Amino acid sequence: MEDREIRGHRDLKVWNRAMDLVVRSYELTKEFPKAEQYGLTSQIQRAAVSIPANIAEGKGRRHLGDYLRHLSIARGSLMELETHILIAERLCYLTSQKAEAVLLLIEEISRMLSSLQQALEKRR
Repeated sequence: MEDREIRGHRDLKVWNRAMDLVVRSYELTKEFPKAEQYGLTSQIQRAAVSIPANIAEGKGRRHLGDYLRHLSIARGSLMELETHILIAERLCYLTSQKAEAVLLLIEEISRMLSSLQQALEKRR
C-alpha cells in the first residue's frame, strides 16, 4: 500500500493486526485464575493495548523521528507481551496450542513493525 493511500493509523495493516492481538489477549486472560487479576492478567492486557496505541500515537505525530520512537515502544511492548505469554504457558495458565497461536501472531506483527520501521528509516 502506498503512503498516500494511508490516511491514518486505522489504514495500517500492522495496527489492525495489533488490535486483533489485543482481543486475543483479553480472551486468553479470561481463563486465568482470579488470583492473577492484578498480576499477569493485568500485565498481558496492558502490554497488548500498548502496541496499537503506540502505533496510532506515532502515526499521529508530525515528525518522523517521533513516529519511529513510538514504533520502537510498540516493539518493546510486543516483546514484553511475548514474555508474559511464555510465563503464562510455563505456569500452565495457557495450553501450548493457545500459547503458540498467539506467539505466531506476535511474530507476524513483529515482522510488520520491522518492515514499517525500515521503510520509514529510508525516508530519513
